[in-house]
Amino acid sequence: MSNFTKTFSSSLGKKLVMALTGIFLCTFLVVHLVGNLQLFKDDDGQAFNAYAYFMTNFGPIKIVSYLLYASIIIHAVYALLLTAGNKKARPVAYAVQAGDKNSPWTSRNMGILGTILLVFIVVHMGDFWWKYHNAELPYAQYEISLDDPSIINVSEVAYSDKLLVHSEVVDVQARKRIVVSKDLYKVVEKAFQTWWYVLLYVVAMAALSFHLIHGFKSAFQTIGWDNSKLVPIIRFLGVWVFGVLIPLAFAAMPIYFFFK
Repeated sequence: MSNFTKTFSSSLGKKLVMALTGIFLCTFLVVHLVGNLQLFKDDDGQAFNAYAYFMTNFGPIKIVSYLLYASIIIHAVYALLLTAGNKKARPVAYAVQAGDKNSPWTSRNMGILGTILLVFIVVHMGDFWWKYHNAELPYAQYEISLDDPSIINVSEVAYSDKLLVHSEVVDVQARKRIVVSKDLYKVVEKAFQTWWYVLLYVVAMAALSFHLIHGFKSAFQTIGWDNSKLVPIIRFLGVWVFGVLIPLAFAAMPIYFFFK
């Protein structure tokens, strides 16, 4: 076995992989949130549909997407390996319980929180990502004034060509831009009219909050960024930005559509 393999098969190596993939996933959360905030724009989904098209068709973003899928799988697999290794190293139940008394609740339940998130990711991608790429979705046509960035007219149109996802035409004479998009916004709007789906989303965001409050700080400790100057900044970002602000913003989306 090579030194490289030995390093990443050790407990410390697995924690390092968990830390690096976790930090990458945190970065993705920020980008994903910025894009999804387009759902709150009062434009019948034009901005959000443009964002969905960009995220699925821009070359560099598509490459990053594959890294994202790999990171999710690797993060989950290594979490299982670490959990199994810890149980094997500490087979006596009472010894684990005694140590757990002094550890935070989030630390003791990272496995449960991670499982909730993994189930949510599978459901979430099936309902939105898979449908956007494979299902027959409606198309929305937006007529936008060239003189005023407001939308003149919105209508639903049917397209038989599955390869057409997004198109733009400028009508200089009529002073308007015509944008036709695969209408993922309608899919999101419809999904968030179902109470149990909204509840699942909110519960998953609560799990994400607790998961990140512990995981964000632990990731930076693992890679060695735990000196006295960095710890307060990392703790602030982990608790208030990734543990509170980001999950609350994501949870606000289904609630907004449910009561809209």
